[in-house]
Amino acid sequence: MPTSRRKHVPLRSCIVCQEKRSKRELVRIVYTPEGTLEVDPKGKRPGRGAYVCRDPQCSQTGLEPRRLSRALKHQVTREQVAVLQAQVAALVTGDVLAGAEPLDPGVAPGS
Repeated sequence: MPTSRRKHVPLRSCIVCQEKRSKRELVRIVYTPEGTLEVDPKGKRPGRGAYVCRDPQCSQTGLEPRRLSRALKHQVTREQVAVLQAQVAALVTGDVLAGAEPLDPGVAPGS
């Protein structure tokens, strides 16, 4: 008797609204072992990750340094969050992140 097995869909929680969604529906922000903060569109980069909804309410207005710092277990500045918000917005709208550079925690963006 062949039975069709349902494929396991990994669920993750948004750090802003705490809503559980499939991993593919969320945007992953990762603190890499090299010490950089990056938006991880494929969800495969090594490091500690935090997930945010693609909803503008969560990805733009709700993403705060305190929430992100707690989720990543690393101090995150307002400047780093501003750059991440721009990268997440570009990803959500479909713009290419090819020009996006990882954030060095010791250097302010634009320096």
